Amino acid sequence: MIRYFLSIFAFSLFLISCSTNVGSSFTVKDAQDKEALGWKEKDKILSRIIAPIIEGKQYNIVDFGAKNDTTFDSRAAILRAIEQCTNDGGGMILFPKGNYFSDGPLHLTSNIQLHIEEGATLFFGDNPEKYLPMVKVRWEGTVCWNYSPLIYAIDAKNIVLSGKGTIDGRGISWSKEWRALQKPDKNRLRQMGNDLVPEDQRIFGNGISEQFPDYNDSTEHFLRPTLIEFYQCENILMEDLTLKNSPFWTVHPVFSKNITIRRLNIKGGYLNDDGIDPDSCEDVLIDDCKIETVDDAISIKAGRDQDAWERPGSKNIIVQNCLLKSGVNSFCIGSEMSGGVENVFIENCTIAGGTHALNFKCNLDRGGQVQNIYFRNIEVGEIEESLFIFRMDYHGYRGNNYPTKFNNFYVSDITCKGVANSPFKIIGIEGQDIERIYLNNITIEQAGDQSQFEHTSDILMSNVKVNGEKIKAPAN
Repeated sequence: MIRYFLSIFAFSLFLISCSTNVGSSFTVKDAQDKEALGWKEKDKILSRIIAPIIEGKQYNIVDFGAKNDTTFDSRAAILRAIEQCTNDGGGMILFPKGNYFSDGPLHLTSNIQLHIEEGATLFFGDNPEKYLPMVKVRWEGTVCWNYSPLIYAIDAKNIVLSGKGTIDGRGISWSKEWRALQKPDKNRLRQMGNDLVPEDQRIFGNGISEQFPDYNDSTEHFLRPTLIEFYQCENILMEDLTLKNSPFWTVHPVFSKNITIRRLNIKGGYLNDDGIDPDSCEDVLIDDCKIETVDDAISIKAGRDQDAWERPGSKNIIVQNCLLKSGVNSFCIGSEMSGGVENVFIENCTIAGGTHALNFKCNLDRGGQVQNIYFRNIEVGEIEESLFIFRMDYHGYRGNNYPTKFNNFYVSDITCKGVANSPFKIIGIEGQDIERIYLNNITIEQAGDQSQFEHTSDILMSNVKVNGEKIKAPAN
């Protein structure tokens, strides 16, 4: 009997020693087991993300009238090639070496490969009237009708953008001029989302819709288009291209599934030039990309506020082998994440710098839940503010009280040269703790300030060093 009680006592001590947070039911052993199970799930997700292969003939745009000339509008010729390819059941639209100007958007259909070979550049114009009629998009997390993205598809399957050439959005004038004018339209659209105004009444663009004339206001609006937006599409591949100078977000798949994005070189242009933003997407691989932007390099999104609560969220997203450099956040989730984000895996990446390395952002308008997020093997350079930050007070707050739930984050094997301010800034709100964060094998060589933890529970730390010293997790 004595041996029995001693064994129970020893086992109890073992359980206590597994957890940095005394009194918590979430132990280091629990975290390690769940982390291992998560990475096994990542392998299952990866096995079912299959890039499409487009079969069929090759359609050289020059044969349809396109010219190697940055002033000649080759759009009509490109659209003729796309139409012929579509009528024949699909194939490759070839941009041979040269410079091609499209004064307006390119809309893709199923079973189309747009191949821009090395030495070829596709340029776009910046006249808004050329991006009409309006199409359905999701603009900063709210669905509406707006000017067409520069490359767009809706309800299509098997789409490929490939080649070692360049797509140049020439979006600087949009970004500088329209961004200064967009606030009234942005506020109007967000209120429409808040009030659940039917999608087909949300008319922006030039305010004139032939499809829904009852809701025209004949007023010019200033919501910028994205460079590439695939809406409700399946089986997407984007590879090898250089993308630059987007008017707004660069790569923006929305409500789409089975997406492979690999070996892209993305160069931002101006503010709000996010690199890759999967938005309410499922089964996404982002691999071996180099992204340098003023705004977020990669941001996982899932819609804004009430407009997203009954729509799909984002899940099963893998980011690996990428080089990220941003003026603000190298990798983030949010701030549009109201439909929920889960099962995200980031590994073997280099973060060259920025204000924050890993940022999870929302405000009390958002609601939603972000959970089951896994990081490992991340090398970080010099960061201005924080290596790892959760914030519930992101700008644009409109006065609601729908706190987001953040839980189950597993972060292992991170090295960072330096953080100017707080290495970790994990701040929930009263009544909604940020829960179950496991930080393991993290080294920050230099930090200028103390970490901040408020309204958190079950924060575990194992071998976390800042300025050469191990730090402890906050008490529950």
